[in-house]
Amino acid sequence: MGMFATGVTVVTSGRDLPHGMTANAFTSVSLDPAMVLVCVKRSSVMHDTVLAQGSFAVSILAAGQEGLARYFASSSRPRDEREFETVPCEAGPHTGAPIVSGNVAWVECKLAAVYDGGDHSIFLGSVLGTGRGDSSDALLFHGGRFCEVGKG
Repeated sequence: MGMFATGVTVVTSGRDLPHGMTANAFTSVSLDPAMVLVCVKRSSVMHDTVLAQGSFAVSILAAGQEGLARYFASSSRPRDEREFETVPCEAGPHTGAPIVSGNVAWVECKLAAVYDGGDHSIFLGSVLGTGRGDSSDALLFHGGRFCEVGKG
């Protein structure tokens, strides 16, 4: 699967004590009604947070945001109120989940369904709102490394 190029996202959930994670298992499912999915490891803090909140947000990262992707992929980052201390973001207008600043685009979702995906759950989200970010160049992941379109 490492040779399949994907975009890179930060998935967030929670208003008062939010959590985030880097994910590339994210895709559009339907345009009408608007729905997306994200796959989350069952043993992760994010998994339980999404279930408890019933909502999540996805920030599609821009070229140059590799540091944020690595931060939210790190198991050594804080898992308390400090998790977002140094992350430029603002609360989403629909869910209150953090939306990372400088993104290409973002989407907020209400959890519509949960499906078994082995050691992951497939969270299907009904889109509550979307927006365009400050950048037009997306961060990609391919062959085990981050890259940009045209800069393979």
